Parts: sequence; C-alpha cells; structure tokens
Amino acid sequence: MGKQKIVVSATLDFASEADRDRAVELTTPVQAATRNEESGCHAYCFAPDPVVKHRIQVYELWEDGASLAAHFRHPNYEKMKEVLMQVGITATENQMYLIEMHEPVYDAEGQARETFFGGRA
Repeated sequence: MGKQKIVVSATLDFASEADRDRAVELTTPVQAATRNEESGCHAYCFAPDPVVKHRIQVYELWEDGASLAAHFRHPNYEKMKEVLMQVGITATENQMYLIEMHEPVYDAEGQARETFFGGRA
C-alpha cells in the first residue's frame, strides 16, 4: 500500500474508427510531452479501444492533486484539447478517482490475490 494518487479514466468517442485512429496519431506527441515534461505524471495514455472501434480509452495516473491541477494549467493540456477538437469528439465520459490504497495484483508467489487490502475490499 502506498500514498494517495489520482487516476483519471475516460472514454472519447468519434464518428468513425478512422477518426479515432487519427486522434491517436495526432495526440501521440502530446502524450509523450505530458509524460516527459510534467512533474507528478506517472501515466498518460490515450489508446484505441480494441472492442469499440470508434473509442479511445484514457488512463492517467498522477502523483497527487497538485500535479493534476498543474497539468490543467500546462500548455500540454491546452494542446491536447486543441488536437482532439480537430478530429471531433462525439461523446465523452470522464471521472477521477482518489486512490488511498493500492497493492500489487499478484502475491509474492505470483498468484492473483483473492483478498484485497487486508480484506477491506
């Protein structure tokens, strides 16, 4: 278990698979810049959904609220919005989660855990 982190999870829908693929292509440099330039960013991934062909799945992991708030003021955030608007999002859902507890999925023997967080979940 570790200290609190913030996970952002979202979906971005586009009119077509081609539009989705173009959005992934155009956002790749911004994704890299966010990962490389922004303190507190542990993960920042906008990737094609393999099942819903017009959708991007978004996963972000931030060190804390301060790093996520700084991201919203960073030029990379504005660039990402600008690039995505060029392709045309038709729908989006997004949430952020405060992660107070986390632990590995697998135990010391490499087995998937059957109890979580000392039985709390």
